[in-house]
Amino acid sequence: MPDFNALLNAESFIELGARARVRSLLDEGSMHELLGPFDRVKSPWLQQQGLVTQADDGVVIAKGTIDGQPVVVAAIEGEFQGGSMGEVSGAKIAAALELAAEDNRNGIPRAAILLLETGGVRLQEANLGLAAIADIHAAIVDLRAMRPVIGVIAGTVGCFGGMSIAAGLCSRLIVTRDARIGLNGPQVIEQEAGLDEYDSRDRPFIWSFTGGEQRYASHLADAFCEDSVEAIREQVRLGLADNSATPRSECHEFFLGQLARVGQEQVTPEQVRELYSTLPEELS
Repeated sequence: MPDFNALLNAESFIELGARARVRSLLDEGSMHELLGPFDRVKSPWLQQQGLVTQADDGVVIAKGTIDGQPVVVAAIEGEFQGGSMGEVSGAKIAAALELAAEDNRNGIPRAAILLLETGGVRLQEANLGLAAIADIHAAIVDLRAMRPVIGVIAGTVGCFGGMSIAAGLCSRLIVTRDARIGLNGPQVIEQEAGLDEYDSRDRPFIWSFTGGEQRYASHLADAFCEDSVEAIREQVRLGLADNSATPRSECHEFFLGQLARVGQEQVTPEQVRELYSTLPEELS
């Protein structure tokens, strides 16, 4: 049974903004933000389309330590443009990962933590955002060979589009019950396939397939925890302590093979869990 008193007194991670989430994970006094809001590095494209910009383009990048271990944390602000990735915000994350890899090559064992609350590419920046996301993918694969790249999807935006691929490339992926992960978001599926296929207003149905608990049970996430700063920080600590696990993307043949077994009829959440109940040795 869960300790309900502890849950009531726990500080919610989901209720924090991106900058506060970063600060809550890092050792006290160790946070050093890079390209913060006072540097005024923002999207040059949104204002041209009559959209309000944000001085950090919706991404917080900070160096610091967790239990004394050097890390870089990138947090996406889901409240700004739905956490979407544009040229500047994507470049900030890619550069942070690339510099962390450079630190490792220079003898500084810096890991990375990605706090993912994003709808994917920013439609107003189209190909520029897609190129930035591709750079993020390449940088994750490069860095994870040396140090862990830990993804955290807490809620409430979820992680969709090209950034869901980034989540799948992480060394370790942490989710809460409120998290959602999917290549296409509910409204996109409904728009393309129709209401009979996917009702974006049916929240229990959506979470039963793409929610954090289901993704964890289907082995598409590595850790499932309560929405609290301490619970997520503990899972991050566990991920930093172990870089021996085989990345999920290295087992793509298994996942594709299981997916190929799905027919034309709508599967149930229970059938999805059954499909992925037996894992390859690398992941078990």
